[in-house]
Amino acid sequence: MGAFGKSQSIRRIEDLRLLTGNGRYIDDIAPGDALRAFFLRSPVAHAAIARLDVAAARAAPGVHLVLTAADLAADGVQLGMKASTARNRDGSQGRAPFRPVLAQERVRFVGEPVAAIFADSIEAAKDAAELVGVDYDHLPVKLDLAPGGPALHAGVPDNVGYDWAMGDHDMVEAALAAAAHRIRLTVEDNRVIVNAMEPRGAFAEWDGTRLHFCFNGQGVWGQKSALAAALGLPAERVRVTTPDVGGGFGMKAMTYPEYVVIAAAARRLGRAVRWIAERTESMLTDNAGRDLLSEAEMGFDSDFRITGYRVRIRSNLGAYASQFGQMIQSEVSSKVASGVYRIPAMRIEALGIYTSTTQTDAYRGAGRPEANYTLERTLDTAARTLGIDPWDLRRRNFVTAFPHRNPAGELYDSGDFRRILDRLQTESDVAGFAARRALSRARGRLRGLGVASYIEAILGDPTEGAKVAFEDDGTASLFVGTQSNGQGHETVYAQFLSDRTGIPVDRIRIVQGDSDLFARGGGTGGSRSVTVQGAATLAVVETIVSAMAPFLAAEAGVAAEAVLFQDGAFRAAGSNRAFTMLEAAALARARGRSDLLVHEATTRLAGRSYPNGAHAAEVEVDPETGVVTLLRYTVTDDFGNVLHPMLAEGQVHGGVVQGIGQALTERAVYDAAGQLLTASFMDYGLPRADDLPFFRVTSEPVPSASNPLGMKGCGEAGTVGALAAVGNAVLDALWPEGVRQVDMPFTPQRVWGWLREARGRV
Repeated sequence: MGAFGKSQSIRRIEDLRLLTGNGRYIDDIAPGDALRAFFLRSPVAHAAIARLDVAAARAAPGVHLVLTAADLAADGVQLGMKASTARNRDGSQGRAPFRPVLAQERVRFVGEPVAAIFADSIEAAKDAAELVGVDYDHLPVKLDLAPGGPALHAGVPDNVGYDWAMGDHDMVEAALAAAAHRIRLTVEDNRVIVNAMEPRGAFAEWDGTRLHFCFNGQGVWGQKSALAAALGLPAERVRVTTPDVGGGFGMKAMTYPEYVVIAAAARRLGRAVRWIAERTESMLTDNAGRDLLSEAEMGFDSDFRITGYRVRIRSNLGAYASQFGQMIQSEVSSKVASGVYRIPAMRIEALGIYTSTTQTDAYRGAGRPEANYTLERTLDTAARTLGIDPWDLRRRNFVTAFPHRNPAGELYDSGDFRRILDRLQTESDVAGFAARRALSRARGRLRGLGVASYIEAILGDPTEGAKVAFEDDGTASLFVGTQSNGQGHETVYAQFLSDRTGIPVDRIRIVQGDSDLFARGGGTGGSRSVTVQGAATLAVVETIVSAMAPFLAAEAGVAAEAVLFQDGAFRAAGSNRAFTMLEAAALARARGRSDLLVHEATTRLAGRSYPNGAHAAEVEVDPETGVVTLLRYTVTDDFGNVLHPMLAEGQVHGGVVQGIGQALTERAVYDAAGQLLTASFMDYGLPRADDLPFFRVTSEPVPSASNPLGMKGCGEAGTVGALAAVGNAVLDALWPEGVRQVDMPFTPQRVWGWLREARGRV
């Protein structure tokens, strides 16, 4: 494996299993005799339920159970979903109206579950759903992001879920008023649908006293707590497991109504039930991402240094407050709203608006891509308006001294933003761009180069635990509190433990996703996994060494302090004898020392880390058709110390593609009645491989000072930088043609329309 303690890109351990069809996903492991669940969903966006009659469905062939909200209430099930709320600027909490797991009295978005049918087959369940008698009295829908309009919830005036603000209003107003230059920009951040390769799914089993719930999520402990509360069960009577997961991206990090209903059905029936969403069902009901409008204003002094920055945000919450939705475009977004720049005065104001649409919540980056998009688009517009090079404008305003406390109170512990941008400028061949633009112009094409710097914050629980058990067969099991969704955790965790202990990678087994096997964990989200799990693993290694050294010292007849663990082995001073970690465990087993065979440790990070970097995108626009072609894409990142460079680069690739997809092709569209028009892959524009160039990814790392490994996380960084890089490239291509405003997605029809309007041909 190379020198002990040196990280390198070993081959992914899980790939052989996953790529040869041996992955174990929900549909692979659900009990074969489990009943199939089907959810009857609202076909309208806003209506009162005038009648709901399930008698015929209950009598249909193959049907074992039909559940409504009234049935669940009769079983003592807690119907309301929980949600976090933002703190309003007046000090009160945001409004999170009651959201039932099955609709009661009213439906508020297309796809809201109304009843659940459990039958011998999915076909029988669907046939029974056709027999449900339900009448809807239609109500006006609310779709825009202005306060007011048709009321969706009693007790929520003007449909405003929260009215949040941070920063000194008067200071920012004074800075903007005194500025030598003021730039205003309004940008849309389009709604996107996550579309994980594996749709959401779950199965539940009840043995008479205890629930086993298995789902494809991003952590088992939050789900365990939610189910225990909903079903009124003690925590010890709920076991939650997660098998292989085909993509999460934040969308699978939270609880959903279907999970409570499935668990309740298993308990009532005393047998297993299973559910897997169909693709259109997922598009209608999975928490969506983004969907906001931001009005930004930035002030500069005569030397083009930022003096003040204000952003007013209106975000679409959907019909209800989802688990984290209110926090995304308020507290989370604001943490890095100042980006990598010195901004002496900043004010962020955010309104969350309820609409007749599916809920929004965390999606790869969760607020940080949105904040960075607004900031970097505003900065780029300023550069073009003021006639200064966009790269130089950024350099003038970079934070250069660390640690740096940003206006939101976040402490940037380390970085070198100028070095990052210098490297990116070289790698993206900015010097040759003029020649490339001239060649495009000669072919009747418009070429643009866009740059965006970025910074993001590691989020989620800063506390994590790890457990190592030395097994009878001479292997070691590492129990972790995070959950892989395809990132390669089995590889990187095994490699890390091997590096720190000398245990061969092929003798290490990673155990995750079972609340019975590990008492607590923070799950995966917010780019936290490898950083917090690595720190916890390092702590448990120290625990093992501290416990084993005295034992081995007694065996060797030396003082405990004479035994050291170095280069993967325990050695006593003055002795040639050495014990590997596995040999030490085997000796402990032979001596009957079971207390030395299982070790646990918990650690808490001292502070966040802040991955950062810069992206450059180069596009070509066909003015006759509006088609935007992405020709070149270059990234330079600072992830601090990296355990597995290939996996880190893979995370960058994935994040960049999701950002490019939002920028160029993806958009969830609702019609005036609240019907989702983009509810299949025939209508929703996911990016394809032939839409993308090869990416060039380089690194200029500065280790983090906030954790013992010097790591900064990498899971979401690609998305944080991609939106603005592509947006600025498109604007750069169109600016010479008189186009001054562009908004995602940059589809051919929209680009063509902007050009016609700028040329006075509308």
